[in-house]
Amino acid sequence: MEWIELGELSNIETGKLNANAAVDDGKYPFFTCADEISRIDNYKYDKECILIAGNGNLNVKYYSGKFNAYQRTYIIESKDKYFLNTMYLYYFMNTYMERLRQLSIGGVIKYIKLEHLQKAKIPVPSMEIQKKIVEVLDKAQGLIDKRKEQIEALDKLTESIFYDMFGDPVIEDKGWKKGTIRDLTQKTQYGTSKKASDKGEYPILRMGNITYNGNWNLSDMKYIDLDENEKEKFLVESGDLLFNRTNSKELVGKTAIYREKYPMAFAGYLIKLIPNKNGNTEYISAYLNSKFGKLTLLNMAKNIVGMANINAQELQNIEIPIPPISLQNEFADKVELIEREKEILNKSLKLLEENYKSIMDRAFRGEIFS
Repeated sequence: MEWIELGELSNIETGKLNANAAVDDGKYPFFTCADEISRIDNYKYDKECILIAGNGNLNVKYYSGKFNAYQRTYIIESKDKYFLNTMYLYYFMNTYMERLRQLSIGGVIKYIKLEHLQKAKIPVPSMEIQKKIVEVLDKAQGLIDKRKEQIEALDKLTESIFYDMFGDPVIEDKGWKKGTIRDLTQKTQYGTSKKASDKGEYPILRMGNITYNGNWNLSDMKYIDLDENEKEKFLVESGDLLFNRTNSKELVGKTAIYREKYPMAFAGYLIKLIPNKNGNTEYISAYLNSKFGKLTLLNMAKNIVGMANINAQELQNIEIPIPPISLQNEFADKVELIEREKEILNKSLKLLEENYKSIMDRAFRGEIFS
Protein backbone atom coordinates (compact mmCIF):
# COMPACT_ATOMS: atom_id res chain seq x y z
CA MET A 1 0.00 0.00 0.00
CA GLU A 2 1.43 3.36 -1.07
CA TRP A 3 1.77 6.30 1.35
CA ILE A 4 1.36 9.74 -0.25
CA GLU A 5 1.61 13.27 1.20
CA LEU A 6 -1.72 15.07 1.72
CA GLY A 7 -0.45 18.08 -0.24
CA GLU A 8 -0.17 15.91 -3.36
CA LEU A 9 -3.63 14.39 -2.93
CA SER A 10 -5.68 17.46 -2.06
CA ASN A 11 -6.21 21.20 -2.28
CA ILE A 12 -5.85 22.93 1.11
CA GLU A 13 -7.11 26.46 1.78
CA THR A 14 -8.26 28.50 4.77
CA GLY A 15 -11.48 30.38 5.49
CA LYS A 16 -11.66 34.14 4.94
CA LEU A 17 -13.95 35.45 7.71
CA ASN A 18 -13.42 36.08 11.41
CA ALA A 19 -15.30 34.25 14.14
CA ASN A 20 -17.60 37.23 14.84
CA ALA A 21 -19.23 37.00 11.39
CA ALA A 22 -21.79 34.46 12.64
CA VAL A 23 -25.48 35.40 12.94
CA ASP A 24 -28.24 33.72 14.95
CA ASP A 25 -30.52 32.75 12.05
CA GLY A 26 -28.08 32.37 9.16
CA LYS A 27 -28.97 30.15 6.20
CA TYR A 28 -25.63 28.33 5.87
CA PRO A 29 -23.25 26.51 8.25
CA PHE A 30 -20.31 28.61 9.46
CA PHE A 31 -17.35 26.54 10.66
CA THR A 32 -15.25 28.08 13.42
CA CYS A 33 -12.94 26.56 16.04
CA ALA A 34 -15.80 25.99 18.48
CA ASP A 35 -17.39 22.57 18.95
CA GLU A 36 -20.76 23.86 17.76
CA ILE A 37 -21.36 24.94 14.16
CA SER A 38 -22.48 28.57 13.85
CA ARG A 39 -24.66 30.03 11.07
CA ILE A 40 -24.08 32.73 8.45
CA ASP A 41 -26.13 34.50 5.74
CA ASN A 42 -23.78 33.93 2.81
CA TYR A 43 -21.67 31.04 1.55
CA LYS A 44 -18.30 30.97 -0.21
CA TYR A 45 -17.76 27.22 -0.66
CA ASP A 46 -19.93 24.51 -2.21
CA LYS A 47 -18.03 21.21 -2.10
CA GLU A 48 -17.42 17.87 -0.42
CA CYS A 49 -14.48 18.31 1.92
CA ILE A 50 -13.13 17.91 5.40
CA LEU A 51 -12.53 20.85 7.72
CA ILE A 52 -9.90 21.09 10.43
CA ALA A 53 -9.98 23.73 13.16
CA GLY A 54 -6.53 25.28 12.82
CA ASN A 55 -6.48 26.49 16.41
CA GLY A 56 -8.38 25.98 19.64
CA ASN A 57 -9.92 22.50 19.69
CA LEU A 58 -8.01 21.30 16.59
CA ASN A 59 -10.93 19.06 15.59
CA VAL A 60 -11.89 17.59 12.21
CA LYS A 61 -15.27 17.49 10.43
CA TYR A 62 -16.70 16.14 7.15
CA TYR A 63 -19.09 18.31 5.14
CA SER A 64 -20.71 18.32 1.71
CA GLY A 65 -22.64 21.34 0.44
CA LYS A 66 -22.68 25.11 0.85
CA PHE A 67 -20.88 26.71 3.80
CA ASN A 68 -18.51 29.40 4.99
CA ALA A 69 -15.51 29.15 7.30
CA TYR A 70 -13.45 31.03 9.87
CA GLN A 71 -10.02 32.20 8.73
CA ARG A 72 -8.20 29.63 10.91
CA THR A 73 -10.17 26.69 9.53
CA TYR A 74 -8.43 24.47 6.96
CA ILE A 75 -10.63 23.31 4.08
CA ILE A 76 -9.31 20.14 2.43
CA GLU A 77 -10.72 18.87 -0.87
CA SER A 78 -9.52 15.79 -2.75
CA LYS A 79 -7.93 16.66 -6.09
CA ASP A 80 -9.39 13.54 -7.70
CA LYS A 81 -12.48 11.97 -6.10
CA TYR A 82 -11.80 8.74 -7.97
CA PHE A 83 -8.37 8.43 -6.34
CA LEU A 84 -9.09 9.49 -2.78
CA ASN A 85 -12.45 8.94 -1.11
CA THR A 86 -13.28 12.02 1.00
CA MET A 87 -14.80 9.97 3.83
CA TYR A 88 -11.72 7.73 3.82
CA LEU A 89 -9.62 10.89 4.19
CA TYR A 90 -11.90 12.06 7.02
CA TYR A 91 -11.44 8.83 8.96
CA PHE A 92 -7.69 8.85 8.42
CA MET A 93 -7.35 12.46 9.60
CA ASN A 94 -9.16 11.51 12.79
CA THR A 95 -6.35 9.07 13.49
CA TYR A 96 -3.73 11.68 12.54
CA MET A 97 -5.06 14.55 14.69
CA GLU A 98 -3.03 13.47 17.71
CA ARG A 99 0.13 13.81 15.63
CA LEU A 100 -0.97 17.27 14.47
CA ARG A 101 -1.61 18.28 18.08
CA GLN A 102 1.92 17.20 18.96
CA LEU A 103 3.29 19.30 16.08
CA SER A 104 1.10 22.34 16.83
CA ILE A 105 2.78 25.60 17.84
CA GLY A 106 1.84 28.47 20.15
CA GLY A 107 1.47 29.07 23.86
CA VAL A 108 -2.00 29.02 25.41
CA ILE A 109 -3.82 28.50 22.10
CA LYS A 110 -2.20 25.96 19.78
CA TYR A 111 -2.03 26.36 15.99
CA ILE A 112 -1.63 23.81 13.20
CA LYS A 113 0.89 24.86 10.54
CA LEU A 114 -0.13 24.41 6.91
CA GLU A 115 3.19 22.70 6.23
CA HIS A 116 2.40 19.93 8.73
CA LEU A 117 -0.90 19.25 6.98
CA GLN A 118 0.67 19.20 3.54
CA LYS A 119 3.36 16.73 4.61
CA ALA A 120 0.99 14.32 6.40
CA LYS A 121 1.44 10.93 4.72
CA ILE A 122 -1.69 8.89 4.01
CA PRO A 123 -1.97 5.19 3.09
CA VAL A 124 -3.79 4.99 -0.24
CA PRO A 125 -5.18 1.55 -1.15
CA SER A 126 -7.47 0.99 -4.13
CA MET A 127 -10.75 2.92 -4.25
CA GLU A 128 -12.63 -0.36 -3.71
CA ILE A 129 -10.80 -1.02 -0.44
CA GLN A 130 -11.19 2.63 0.62
CA LYS A 131 -14.96 2.29 0.22
CA LYS A 132 -15.04 -0.98 2.20
CA ILE A 133 -13.08 0.61 5.04
CA VAL A 134 -15.47 3.58 5.04
CA GLU A 135 -18.47 1.21 5.17
CA VAL A 136 -17.12 -0.64 8.23
CA LEU A 137 -16.17 2.57 10.01
CA ASP A 138 -19.53 4.15 9.16
CA LYS A 139 -21.30 1.32 11.00
CA ALA A 140 -19.04 1.63 14.03
CA GLN A 141 -19.43 5.41 13.98
CA GLY A 142 -23.21 5.01 13.73
CA LEU A 143 -23.31 3.14 17.04
CA ILE A 144 -21.19 5.85 18.64
CA ASP A 145 -23.42 8.61 17.21
CA LYS A 146 -26.54 6.92 18.57
CA ARG A 147 -25.04 6.76 22.06
CA LYS A 148 -23.98 10.40 21.83
CA GLU A 149 -27.51 11.35 20.77
CA GLN A 150 -28.84 9.69 23.92
CA ILE A 151 -26.35 11.66 26.03
CA GLU A 152 -27.22 14.87 24.18
CA ALA A 153 -30.91 14.21 24.83
CA LEU A 154 -30.15 14.13 28.55
CA ASP A 155 -28.29 17.46 28.24
CA LYS A 156 -31.36 18.91 26.52
CA LEU A 157 -33.51 17.53 29.32
CA THR A 158 -31.36 19.43 31.82
CA GLU A 159 -31.78 22.58 29.73
CA SER A 160 -35.53 22.03 29.49
CA ILE A 161 -35.82 21.58 33.27
CA PHE A 162 -33.81 24.79 33.77
CA TYR A 163 -36.19 26.83 31.58
CA ASP A 164 -39.24 25.19 33.18
CA MET A 165 -38.09 25.95 36.73
CA PHE A 166 -36.43 29.34 36.25
CA GLY A 167 -37.98 30.76 33.09
CA ASP A 168 -36.41 32.28 30.00
CA PRO A 169 -33.51 34.60 30.95
CA VAL A 170 -34.27 36.81 27.94
CA ILE A 171 -37.78 37.79 28.99
CA GLU A 172 -37.43 37.01 32.74
CA ASP A 173 -40.96 35.57 32.77
CA LYS A 174 -40.72 34.20 36.33
CA GLY A 175 -40.20 37.62 37.88
CA TRP A 176 -37.25 36.66 40.09
CA LYS A 177 -35.30 39.37 41.89
CA LYS A 178 -32.34 40.49 39.74
CA GLY A 179 -28.82 40.51 41.13
CA THR A 180 -25.31 39.49 40.09
CA ILE A 181 -23.28 36.32 40.38
CA ARG A 182 -21.42 38.15 43.16
CA ASP A 183 -24.61 37.90 45.25
CA LEU A 184 -24.37 34.10 45.00
CA THR A 185 -20.61 33.84 45.54
CA GLN A 186 -18.57 33.25 48.67
CA LYS A 187 -15.19 33.44 46.90
CA THR A 188 -13.38 32.90 43.62
CA GLN A 189 -9.94 31.39 43.14
CA TYR A 190 -7.58 31.46 40.13
CA GLY A 191 -5.83 28.20 39.31
CA THR A 192 -2.15 27.43 39.71
CA SER A 193 0.49 28.82 37.36
CA LYS A 194 2.80 25.86 37.99
CA LYS A 195 3.98 24.09 34.87
CA ALA A 196 2.32 20.72 34.34
CA SER A 197 4.06 17.60 33.02
CA ASP A 198 3.40 13.95 32.22
CA LYS A 199 3.99 12.94 35.85
CA GLY A 200 2.68 14.22 39.16
CA GLU A 201 0.41 13.48 42.11
CA TYR A 202 -2.68 15.22 40.72
CA PRO A 203 -4.22 15.45 37.24
CA ILE A 204 -4.63 19.11 36.31
CA LEU A 205 -7.65 20.53 34.52
CA ARG A 206 -6.87 22.99 31.74
CA MET A 207 -9.10 25.12 29.58
CA GLY A 208 -9.16 22.52 26.80
CA ASN A 209 -10.74 20.00 29.17
CA ILE A 210 -13.96 22.04 29.40
CA THR A 211 -16.22 21.62 26.38
CA TYR A 212 -18.24 24.46 24.89
CA ASN A 213 -21.55 23.02 26.11
CA GLY A 214 -20.44 22.63 29.72
CA ASN A 215 -19.18 19.05 29.85
CA TRP A 216 -15.70 17.57 30.27
CA ASN A 217 -13.17 15.98 27.95
CA LEU A 218 -10.54 14.26 30.11
CA SER A 219 -8.79 12.38 27.30
CA ASP A 220 -5.73 14.69 27.32
CA MET A 221 -4.43 15.17 30.86
CA LYS A 222 -1.27 16.57 32.41
CA TYR A 223 -0.14 16.23 36.03
CA ILE A 224 1.25 18.38 38.84
CA ASP A 225 2.52 18.18 42.42
CA LEU A 226 1.12 20.49 45.13
CA ASP A 227 2.36 21.19 48.64
CA GLU A 228 -0.05 21.24 51.58
CA ASN A 229 -0.63 25.01 51.41
CA GLU A 230 -1.47 24.83 47.71
CA LYS A 231 -3.98 21.99 47.94
CA GLU A 232 -6.78 24.08 49.46
CA LYS A 233 -6.45 26.73 46.76
CA PHE A 234 -5.71 24.67 43.68
CA LEU A 235 -7.73 21.46 44.08
CA VAL A 236 -11.34 21.01 42.98
CA GLU A 237 -13.82 18.60 44.49
CA SER A 238 -16.98 17.10 43.03
CA GLY A 239 -19.61 19.84 42.66
CA ASP A 240 -17.19 22.76 42.23
CA LEU A 241 -17.73 25.19 39.34
CA LEU A 242 -14.88 26.06 36.99
CA PHE A 243 -14.91 29.00 34.55
CA ASN A 244 -12.52 29.45 31.60
CA ARG A 245 -11.37 33.07 31.87
CA THR A 246 -8.99 33.24 28.87
CA ASN A 247 -9.40 31.69 25.42
CA SER A 248 -10.33 32.67 21.88
CA LYS A 249 -13.36 34.99 21.85
CA GLU A 250 -15.84 32.28 20.89
CA LEU A 251 -14.61 29.91 23.62
CA VAL A 252 -13.87 32.19 26.56
CA GLY A 253 -16.35 31.70 29.41
CA LYS A 254 -16.75 27.93 29.08
CA THR A 255 -18.26 26.77 32.35
CA ALA A 256 -18.66 23.30 33.86
CA ILE A 257 -19.30 21.53 37.14
CA TYR A 258 -16.54 19.14 38.17
CA ARG A 259 -18.18 15.75 38.87
CA GLU A 260 -15.36 13.26 39.40
CA LYS A 261 -15.09 11.48 42.76
CA TYR A 262 -11.42 12.34 43.28
CA PRO A 263 -9.75 15.79 43.48
CA MET A 264 -7.89 17.36 40.59
CA ALA A 265 -5.82 20.52 40.34
CA PHE A 266 -6.84 23.34 38.02
CA ALA A 267 -4.71 25.65 35.90
CA GLY A 268 -4.36 29.42 35.94
CA TYR A 269 -6.67 30.12 33.01
CA LEU A 270 -9.55 28.69 35.03
CA ILE A 271 -11.46 30.23 37.94
CA LYS A 272 -13.03 28.17 40.73
CA LEU A 273 -16.23 29.67 42.10
CA ILE A 274 -17.48 28.76 45.57
CA PRO A 275 -21.13 29.71 46.22
CA ASN A 276 -22.51 31.29 49.38
CA LYS A 277 -25.71 30.23 51.17
CA ASN A 278 -27.83 31.89 48.47
CA GLY A 279 -26.32 30.13 45.47
CA ASN A 280 -25.94 26.68 43.96
CA THR A 281 -23.23 26.02 41.39
CA GLU A 282 -25.57 23.86 39.28
CA TYR A 283 -27.89 26.82 38.81
CA ILE A 284 -25.06 29.27 38.05
CA SER A 285 -23.47 26.88 35.55
CA ALA A 286 -26.79 26.19 33.79
CA TYR A 287 -27.41 29.93 33.50
CA LEU A 288 -23.99 30.64 31.99
CA ASN A 289 -24.41 27.68 29.58
CA SER A 290 -27.84 28.85 28.40
CA LYS A 291 -28.06 30.57 25.02
CA PHE A 292 -28.56 33.89 26.76
CA GLY A 293 -25.59 33.23 29.04
CA LYS A 294 -23.36 32.33 26.07
CA LEU A 295 -24.35 35.54 24.27
CA THR A 296 -23.66 37.57 27.40
CA LEU A 297 -20.17 36.09 27.71
CA LEU A 298 -19.42 36.62 24.01
CA ASN A 299 -20.41 40.29 24.19
CA MET A 300 -18.42 41.06 27.33
CA ALA A 301 -15.15 39.25 26.41
CA LYS A 302 -12.23 41.66 25.94
CA ASN A 303 -9.69 40.87 23.22
CA ILE A 304 -6.06 41.06 24.37
CA VAL A 305 -3.34 40.21 21.81
CA GLY A 306 -5.43 37.67 19.92
CA MET A 307 -7.13 36.20 23.01
CA ALA A 308 -10.23 37.17 24.95
CA ASN A 309 -10.48 37.50 28.71
CA ILE A 310 -13.15 37.68 31.41
CA ASN A 311 -11.62 38.06 34.87
CA ALA A 312 -13.02 37.00 38.24
CA GLN A 313 -14.45 40.43 39.03
CA GLU A 314 -16.20 40.62 35.67
CA LEU A 315 -17.56 37.11 36.15
CA GLN A 316 -19.06 38.12 39.49
CA ASN A 317 -20.56 41.28 37.98
CA ILE A 318 -22.69 39.31 35.47
CA GLU A 319 -26.38 39.97 36.09
CA ILE A 320 -28.44 36.91 37.00
CA PRO A 321 -31.96 36.22 38.34
CA ILE A 322 -31.85 35.05 41.98
CA PRO A 323 -34.52 32.43 42.65
CA PRO A 324 -34.92 30.92 46.15
CA ILE A 325 -32.06 28.63 47.17
CA SER A 326 -34.59 25.86 47.80
CA LEU A 327 -35.53 25.94 44.11
CA GLN A 328 -31.87 26.02 43.06
CA ASN A 329 -31.21 22.97 45.24
CA GLU A 330 -34.23 21.16 43.79
CA PHE A 331 -32.83 21.80 40.32
CA ALA A 332 -29.43 20.45 41.44
CA ASP A 333 -31.08 17.24 42.69
CA LYS A 334 -32.73 16.70 39.31
CA VAL A 335 -29.44 17.34 37.53
CA GLU A 336 -27.75 14.75 39.75
CA LEU A 337 -30.22 12.06 38.63
CA ILE A 338 -29.66 12.96 34.99
CA GLU A 339 -25.88 12.89 35.46
CA ARG A 340 -26.11 9.35 36.87
CA GLU A 341 -27.84 8.23 33.68
CA LYS A 342 -25.22 10.04 31.61
CA GLU A 343 -22.46 8.27 33.51
CA ILE A 344 -23.88 4.87 32.49
CA LEU A 345 -24.17 5.95 28.87
CA ASN A 346 -20.69 7.47 28.87
CA LYS A 347 -19.16 4.19 30.03
CA SER A 348 -20.93 2.40 27.17
CA LEU A 349 -19.73 5.12 24.79
CA LYS A 350 -16.14 4.64 25.92
CA LEU A 351 -16.30 0.92 25.05
CA LEU A 352 -17.77 1.68 21.62
CA GLU A 353 -15.05 4.26 20.95
CA GLU A 354 -12.30 1.85 21.97
CA ASN A 355 -13.68 -0.73 19.54
CA TYR A 356 -13.93 1.92 16.81
CA LYS A 357 -10.31 3.01 17.36
CA SER A 358 -9.12 -0.60 17.18
CA ILE A 359 -10.91 -1.12 13.85
CA MET A 360 -9.56 2.16 12.48
CA ASP A 361 -5.96 1.40 13.50
CA ARG A 362 -6.13 -2.01 11.83
CA ALA A 363 -7.71 -0.55 8.70
CA PHE A 364 -4.96 2.02 8.18
CA ARG A 365 -2.25 -0.55 8.84
CA GLY A 366 -3.65 -2.58 5.96
CA GLU A 367 -4.89 -5.43 8.20
CA ILE A 368 -8.47 -5.23 6.91
CA PHE A 369 -9.38 -6.07 3.29
CA SER A 370 -5.71 -6.57 2.41
